[in-house]
Amino acid sequence: MVQARLQAHLDGSSLLPGWQSAYRRLHITETAVTKVFNYLLMAVDRGQMSALCVLDLSSAFDTVVHDLLLQRLKPQFGLCGTVLQWIQSYLSDRTFPVVYGDVLSFVVHVACSVPQGSVLGPLFFIMYMADLADRAVKYGMSLHAYADDTQLYLHFRRDEMASSADQLERCVLDIGHWMSATD
Repeated sequence: MVQARLQAHLDGSSLLPGWQSAYRRLHITETAVTKVFNYLLMAVDRGQMSALCVLDLSSAFDTVVHDLLLQRLKPQFGLCGTVLQWIQSYLSDRTFPVVYGDVLSFVVHVACSVPQGSVLGPLFFIMYMADLADRAVKYGMSLHAYADDTQLYLHFRRDEMASSADQLERCVLDIGHWMSATD
């Protein structure tokens, strides 16, 4: 019920990032591959070269910092009031122990991540990552993603190869910094 209403809000207001193919109606893995491949072919038709950098975020859903997600939900996705409080409650005070044989570990408090296997986890991850496009655009990069698999690409003329490689490197470093930031 919550997932359906949240999805309807996001879809109805076109709030999900257009560069994201996962967890969107009529968007599948092939959509992402076809879109990027088409952009690369169009560049070839214009006589340009392309640089493509594929990013894969390990344990992606575990990288979601609750406070940062909650900060982004109101201004970017229009979630506030009771809805925001419910999401905060849903993410807060989560713990888990590990059982090995007959031994139970101490309880670990979970400060980040979205619940694995939940129907809300994928949407929360996509909303958390929505700012990624700002980083790419800042360096003149284009991007497309399917969940946590992101393709950054840049088209350029042959005489711009060195500066474009530098541009791509600076973008990847900035994205790495952004991903490790906690505020």
